[in-house]
Parts: sequence; structure tokens; C-alpha cells
Amino acid sequence: MQVLTRRELNRALLARQWLLSREARDPVAALEHLAGLQAQLPRPPVIGLWSRLRDFDRASLLDAVQARSVVRVTAMRGTLHLLSSRDYRAWRGPLQPALTRGLTAIVRPALDETHLAAAEAETRRFLRGSAATFDAIRDHLAPRFPGVNVRHLAYALRLTVPLVQVPVESATWGYPGQADFALADTWLKRPVSTRPSSPADVVRRYLGAFGPASVADAQAWSGLPSLAQVFESLRGELVTFRDERKRVLFDLPDAPRPAPDTLAPVRLVPDWDNVLLGHHDRSRVIADEHRARISTRNLQVTATFLVDGLVAGAWSLSRKGRAATLVLEPFVKVPKKEMAALREEAEQLLAFAEPDAGSHGVEVRL
Repeated sequence: MQVLTRRELNRALLARQWLLSREARDPVAALEHLAGLQAQLPRPPVIGLWSRLRDFDRASLLDAVQARSVVRVTAMRGTLHLLSSRDYRAWRGPLQPALTRGLTAIVRPALDETHLAAAEAETRRFLRGSAATFDAIRDHLAPRFPGVNVRHLAYALRLTVPLVQVPVESATWGYPGQADFALADTWLKRPVSTRPSSPADVVRRYLGAFGPASVADAQAWSGLPSLAQVFESLRGELVTFRDERKRVLFDLPDAPRPAPDTLAPVRLVPDWDNVLLGHHDRSRVIADEHRARISTRNLQVTATFLVDGLVAGAWSLSRKGRAATLVLEPFVKVPKKEMAALREEAEQLLAFAEPDAGSHGVEVRL
């Protein structure tokens, strides 16, 4: 069985994630190719698309959101993602075991099954034909479930009832800070099933966006447990490799696996970016000694920049009045040529992210 080096795996990941060259695609096609983008905050997936798409225009994404072709929903790992509506409807059932697992681990011991079922039914009645914030949902449920921790109940509902976060046209990034939620069935005018079903197609799509990958990698990305049997059922249509630690990796036969000496341009990627969340073993893109520097106590994964395909530092953007500043914080010594390219990329990102700023500045903090 062919052994793939860490650098070969890195170049494969960058190719799948469109970080070797920007692609001329629309946001819906991009989100489907990338298997979604995490969207705990509104801005990161927008910057993630800017990093990957040629001449990306934020308005094209907002148009797709308003047209309901793209949705912001609870999906992989129980976290908010931007997905195409097609993928969300197809994946919601296969992902339900992962959501149920999260529910069981966090709040179900404190909730009675009868209360949860009744709250689901009441929430569906409350949201029928309308949308509401989670504060409003909690306020509606509280008097109907006395003695129940309504915050736990509301969190559980995010994992059991298919909900879509409703966009606002006036919001700069498409979503306000305090968003309304609508029933997915109503918002999409199509039924969205939560009945668990085979995740085989989800696995195929995962490999297309993140492969070659192990079973453990797919489980870490999706939150689904016990995918070994699914991979075995697909083995006849997949190719297999080993990594340098002799672990078995699976892939689609025709997926790109560039040569290890393929040039990788510098890239700035946002918080919670796919390249950092797609694998259990993330050493193909970040050195183990740097992982603690990008993960915060509140489980945030900070924005990073890539040099030669690997995480070489973090970046942050701030706005004070009319002045917008992007700060680069290298973890390693960055060669002069690459630092110049990083500055140029950062300036372009600033112009995109803060178009109404009176001044843009890039700083490097060593």
C-alpha cells in the first residue's frame, strides 16, 4: 500500500480546499465543494470564501442566503455552519446521531425525555409561520415548563429541531448579532427529516473535500461515531493509502493529490477554518507545538495564516473609528519574500473586510 508523506497530505488538503489557487465559482457551488464552512460568527465563512474564490463578492453570498439557497444551521459537530440548502436537507438525517450524541453528553442527563418531546412540539407550534430569537423561545417555554432548566431545554432544541438562522438584508455580513430562527421546513418550503440514515454520501463528500483521510478523521469532522463500517461498505469504490505512522487512509480515486513540491501561496484563513477542523490528526497543516496557540478556552479556533501550506502564525483584525488594522503574529521565522506576500494578502483582505475604513494598516508583531 502506497505511503503518503505529511507534505503530500498537506498538498492534497490545500488542493481540495482551493487554497493552492482561487477558483471562479459561485458561493453555493463552493460551499458544496468544501462540504460547508463553520459559521459560529457571521464573518469567518465570508472570509473563508474570499480566501478561496477569485473576485469573490460578498453580495453574491448574501443573495444566495436571501434566496434560501444557502442556510446557516446546526450541522457537523453540533456547530453552526453555512451549507447549501441541498446539502442541509440531504445531511440533516445522517448527522442526527452526532447531534444526539452531543445532546446526551451535555444536557440530556438533566432533562426528562417527556419534557424534551413536549418542548419540541411546543416550539414547532410557536415558530409555525414565523421566526423568533432564542430569548423569545425561552420566554415562551419558561411558564409552560416550570422547574425545568429552560436554557438546557433551548440548547437541546437546537440539536433536535431543524432550525435555520434567518438573515437580515441590512446586516453587513448577512446575519445580525441577535438572530431570529425559523423552522427549516417552513424556511425551505420542503420537509427536513431528522430520521437517522446512512451517512455514506456524507463520507464521500467529506473525502472529496478533505481526503485522503482516516476513519478517525471523518469522525472528528462530522461528530459521528463508529464510521468504520461505513468506510468498509464503501471500500470497493475507494482507494487506500497509509500515512507515515502506518494508519490507513481512504480517498476517492479521481480526487487531486498534487506532487509534494507543488508551490503553495501564502493564505490568510479565518477562525474555525476547514483546514484546521477537518481531521483528527491535524499535523498535515499545523505542527503539534502550535496547536495550543490557536485554541482558546472558549473553544474558539483563531484565524491563522499559511506559509508553504502550514500554519505559520495567527492574525487578527481590529477597527478603531475609521482606522482598520490587521495584525500578523508569526509563530516561526517567516522568510522575507513570504512576509512581503503576506503583507500584500493582508492589505487585500483589509480592503475586502473593511471597505468603508478611512485607512488600512498591516502590523507584524514578533
